[in-house]
Amino acid sequence: MYREQRKQIELLRNKAADLRAKATSQTERDFAAKLEDEAKGIEMELPAHEPLSRPGSQYAAGARALGNSNDHFQSFGQQLVAVARAATPGGQTDPRLYRAAASGLNEAVPSQGGFLVQQDFSTELLQGLFTTGLLASRCNRIRISGNSNSIKLPAPDETSRADGSRWGGVLSYWKDEAAQATATKPKFRALQLSLNKLLGFCYATDELLQDSSVLETVIRQAFQDELGFKIDDAIINGSGSGMPLGILPSGCLVSVPKESGQQAATVVFENIVKMYSRMPGRNRANAAWLISQSVESQLFQMSLQIGTGGSAVYLPGGGVSAAPFATLFGRPVLPVEQCKVLGTQGDIVFADLGSYILADKGDLQSDMSIHVRFEYMESCFRFSYRCDGQPLHASSITPFDGGDPVSPFVALATRS
Repeated sequence: MYREQRKQIELLRNKAADLRAKATSQTERDFAAKLEDEAKGIEMELPAHEPLSRPGSQYAAGARALGNSNDHFQSFGQQLVAVARAATPGGQTDPRLYRAAASGLNEAVPSQGGFLVQQDFSTELLQGLFTTGLLASRCNRIRISGNSNSIKLPAPDETSRADGSRWGGVLSYWKDEAAQATATKPKFRALQLSLNKLLGFCYATDELLQDSSVLETVIRQAFQDELGFKIDDAIINGSGSGMPLGILPSGCLVSVPKESGQQAATVVFENIVKMYSRMPGRNRANAAWLISQSVESQLFQMSLQIGTGGSAVYLPGGGVSAAPFATLFGRPVLPVEQCKVLGTQGDIVFADLGSYILADKGDLQSDMSIHVRFEYMESCFRFSYRCDGQPLHASSITPFDGGDPVSPFVALATRS
């Protein structure tokens, strides 16, 4: 135990010296002084000489329990427990927390009860987000780095494929020899994404903090699922005010009207054919059908009328005894909670999510404090994720032949 405490003192002092050498602000210098004071406090409690210890003694067991100060935490829950103990008045500070704080995610003052999750756990949580969410991982994701909180992307201002409108104004000519050429140029618009904050809180009682496995399960799974759900919801339904702009409210959405005489709250094969035809050919290879689960029963009942008979178009050749193909025109069908209820626009969407730009800061920030609900003996864990997104196109595109507008995002209009 004596040797481990000496190592802890050395670690704290080395960290303090390194911070002082690189300090650019008073906060960093105060943090270095805090580390030095903590090292002095530990040293004052040590005996003048190393106590005798033998294998199996309480001193040897204590040294093994403390562990190597250079180790990483073995689990997310284990680190959160160490954070809570370090923030408790009189509690012991695990030296691995300082290693975590130096990983580059953020900095926090121990006296304020804040430590950041070390980088490997933070990355794991973020990856879990994009595994849980069905849509975020399919988007065109852009990382905003450095001190920026927004990004501007140049995009062609193209609303038509007619001559003189492609790329916003580019036109080429067939000309005779020595004939004069007419100059044209593309037109661009600025697509700006400004980071919005997705925030989650979790209060944990002292009893829960005593069980790291329960704490890890609750906090990790709950916030992975919740953050994944909210981002997917914003991709489909986001208003664009304080959150990403979703597919359904965007200006580029193409809405396919219902068939003449079509019953309310139904989906027929003709709807699917017309939706598919409104997707540009170059976008179809990456597109998917996003549906409300309430739409599935309609897909199984779809049929192609042939004379006085008909044929099922969604069920496999073996009928209900075989597994459904779960594709329409070769593109996957994905049940998504955030789609609208059957019969409402947005219950089925044909979308190329590669044409949706999702920008984020890249790191999921995680902080802890005992002060928010100190009198209730509860600690607060906070999770925040900064992102923004919107479709690449500002409007639908009129085809070269002048037919119905097309778009990477096609929805079926309300059937009521």
